[in-house]
Amino acid sequence: MLSIDTGYRRDYGEGVAYHSYFATDDLMFSISTADDRLKNKDEVLALTFPDHSDKSMAIAADYLAKNTVYSSALDDLNFVVLTDASGANRVYASGANRFVDYDQDASVIDDQGKQWILSEDGLRREDIQLARLPAHRAFWFGWHAAFPDTIRVR
Repeated sequence: MLSIDTGYRRDYGEGVAYHSYFATDDLMFSISTADDRLKNKDEVLALTFPDHSDKSMAIAADYLAKNTVYSSALDDLNFVVLTDASGANRVYASGANRFVDYDQDASVIDDQGKQWILSEDGLRREDIQLARLPAHRAFWFGWHAAFPDTIRVR
């Protein structure tokens, strides 16, 4: 356990230490490549599936919060991103399935009206299981620096 009672004057309360840093688009350090398609510190859901594609994708987190069911593909891999009420994202292989509704908890409906159950491991309906795919959150400037040719969504 860490204590915020450090003996120093700096306020380490939640959200206080870096409040002024996140209030601007300025960075603490220089970056090799800049890209103004998004603001530097915009959060993105970062996707790369090397077994299926040499491409990468970054989807703006605020876009996903407004579009809780988002379907796309990277080369031969169709996938769906589901965003719950807290803003957390889960990505699943979708195959030929098209998902149209999500209760932002544990149930997803496909375009045939069939219900799928969401779990940490995958999406399941009857004897069909669709795998969960790796993804993580990143700041746009960092993701773009690592993957300058990334496909950006919103």
